Amino acid sequence: MQSIQPLIVKTHKAAVHLRNCADAQIRKTLNMLADALEANAAVILKANKKDVAKQDVNDPRVDRLLLNEQRIKSIAGSIRKISRLPNPSNKIIDKRTLPNGLELEKTSVPLGVVGAVYESRPNVTFDIAALCLRSQNACLLKGSKEAEATNKASVKIIKDVLQANSIDADCITLLPSAREVVQELFTATKYVDVIIPRGSDSLIQFVRKNSLVPVIETGAGVCHVYIEESADISKAVNIVVNAKTTRPAVCNSLDTIIVDEKIARPFLDKLQPLFDKYPVEIFADSKSYRLLKGYAHLQQAKPEDFDREFLSLKCAVKVVKNIDEALTHIALHSTKHSEAIVSKNKKSCERFLREVDAAAVYANASIRFTDGEEFGLGAEIGISTQKLHARGPFALEKLVSEKWVVRGNGQVR
Repeated sequence: MQSIQPLIVKTHKAAVHLRNCADAQIRKTLNMLADALEANAAVILKANKKDVAKQDVNDPRVDRLLLNEQRIKSIAGSIRKISRLPNPSNKIIDKRTLPNGLELEKTSVPLGVVGAVYESRPNVTFDIAALCLRSQNACLLKGSKEAEATNKASVKIIKDVLQANSIDADCITLLPSAREVVQELFTATKYVDVIIPRGSDSLIQFVRKNSLVPVIETGAGVCHVYIEESADISKAVNIVVNAKTTRPAVCNSLDTIIVDEKIARPFLDKLQPLFDKYPVEIFADSKSYRLLKGYAHLQQAKPEDFDREFLSLKCAVKVVKNIDEALTHIALHSTKHSEAIVSKNKKSCERFLREVDAAAVYANASIRFTDGEEFGLGAEIGISTQKLHARGPFALEKLVSEKWVVRGNGQVR
């Protein structure tokens, strides 16, 4: 395997060039990129078709890989939104003059070179490139073999637009898809400032355990919706169906339904025919299994099913006595991504929002909204479930660090 060191060094040099680019130049580039993406949709779709053809058509994760004209328009729209957002870099955070006359400014600055390791979601290539460009960060993109053709076609379009706008095209670099290259990336501490993994829990844990470069985790989602005893059952059913079925292969989809025993029967009775349409396979605890008997896609839950990120049309169901038991279950099994309560009881809602430790907590709404674009952030590199530097949608505003700028007139200490 040929060394990727030359690619990393070129990207590091391009990061310096990018820090000197004018804001108007970057905005113009992003808008041209959105136009170029739409104009070259046929090229992207042709490459994507090659990637999809190599996959098992019955694998629900193929939906993550698949592009179509509507998804390309959505990506282009996201890039335009990013272009309209303010650059988070080069902002004065604090300013003061010391008694000795030194003038201090604390400013926001780009992270520098961002390494992204991600699986088969080709939209992520454009999301990361656009977010890094807007915040004046260079990026190294390590996509998966499953999306190799799509990523190559995408990055060619990006580089063509960068060159057309006199921006060093090496500021966006696609690394080879071979898994072996990550070891070299993980040790490039002189040139890479942060690595962000996006994908399965196994990918995230592999990067976290092996990288010498600092890592910002974007965690897997074992996400719950808790139906409290006072809940509006129709509203609860709509929220659950939306959270499970709209995009089951993404990290903000529902994995476990928790329902109070007082309303378990009417709730599950109303849910069954709607789940059956898709169909959703249910892994039920002993109490819900009895209530769901007769449902065509029913399994008896094993303990490990309550720790699964299903990423498919499957979910677990747990019946609890009260909110205390629900909160205990979530604390034991949550990956701290997105959690929701459905309830008419304001005190219960506020308690849930206060006590549940997650990047995003909801009252009476679907967890599917945990997304950078939905939150008005343009897009995100991933959903961070850790607590250092960034939490929740890791988007434009968090792609910066800080620098102290000191101006003097000969002062010595």
